[in-house]
Amino acid sequence: MEKIPFNKPYMTGKELDNIARAHSNGHLSGDGPFTHECHARLEALVGTKKALLTHSCTAALEMAAILLDLAPGDEVIMPSYTFVSTANAFVLRGAIPVFVDIREDTLNIDETLIENAITEKTKAICVVHYAGVSCEMDSIMDLAGRYGLYVIEDAAQGIFSAYKGRALGSIGHLAALSFHETKNIISGEGGALLVNDERLAERAEIIREKGTNRSRFFRGQVDKYTWVDVGSSFLPGEITAAFLLAQLDAGAAITAGRMGVWSNYDNWATSSSLAIRRPVIPDACTHNAHMYYLLTESLDARTHLISGLRESGIQAVFHYLPLHSSPAGRLYGRAHGDLPVTIKVSDTLVRLPLWLGIESAQQRITDAIERVMSQERAA
Repeated sequence: MEKIPFNKPYMTGKELDNIARAHSNGHLSGDGPFTHECHARLEALVGTKKALLTHSCTAALEMAAILLDLAPGDEVIMPSYTFVSTANAFVLRGAIPVFVDIREDTLNIDETLIENAITEKTKAICVVHYAGVSCEMDSIMDLAGRYGLYVIEDAAQGIFSAYKGRALGSIGHLAALSFHETKNIISGEGGALLVNDERLAERAEIIREKGTNRSRFFRGQVDKYTWVDVGSSFLPGEITAAFLLAQLDAGAAITAGRMGVWSNYDNWATSSSLAIRRPVIPDACTHNAHMYYLLTESLDARTHLISGLRESGIQAVFHYLPLHSSPAGRLYGRAHGDLPVTIKVSDTLVRLPLWLGIESAQQRITDAIERVMSQERAA
């Protein structure tokens, strides 16, 4: 029986040619022609003031934390249902993550809970667009404006998604994208910092270039470059950028293909009589088919489903464990409230395999889900 993996990285067919071109250009370190072209593509695609490739989305979030001049004791409000990098980036600057609960429909941060979590130490709100579905950004940006807070969009899963026609990553002051191999558009590892607040753009370049004004030097704005600020080596090499450019070139087609896979799952889930809940996409949101998940009735039901699918050669996975109850979350952050939705979703969400080329196997997957869950119900 052929196994169905959870993820299979997609290649367009042009990636290796681009890598060979990067080598023939004689420039394999960072910020070569492919990097510059990726910057231009992302700026046009998202509508951001400045896009800067990084070696990971984690790096982009860490740059954002430096740009905000976070100091020990500052607070950043964020969901607990997210990847550890969302919190770690700010903890590394001495800031305190303040975890709030998520919405039951989109599984995004519950915007109605943010205001009560704000204190005199609050510096920023970091939202996470889960599954490429936007948070309620109008409310969040209005709240941030009233309290003088920065907004960072963790749009790791959000490329080619939008909120009321605006690309995710273009709404907050700063945003981070991921091009990890599990994402829609990939480069193996990789990410990007998106800067929408022009006041932060030049400093973002400096931080990314080890704290030097090297970019200004290459633009002819200074006659030599030197160390002017804190920073680190956040940029990727040209091989990563060359791979990524091929993916960006095919981005619309990749998204359309994933939407077909997503719709196949959703059409099945809509008609199924099983006790499962499928994803909710609000009218204001255009999503990118980053993932398809189901919510089961209980942790036991989820465990039984994943185990049964594994026995059928199908790899399905659960997702985040709550950060607020993790050892580091308790040490470095604090929860605002009890976060019951976060806890429930963490126990019951299962992600199905979703990658281009899986279409012919989807019937096998959904048949296996029906069989495994019907057996559990009969027991």
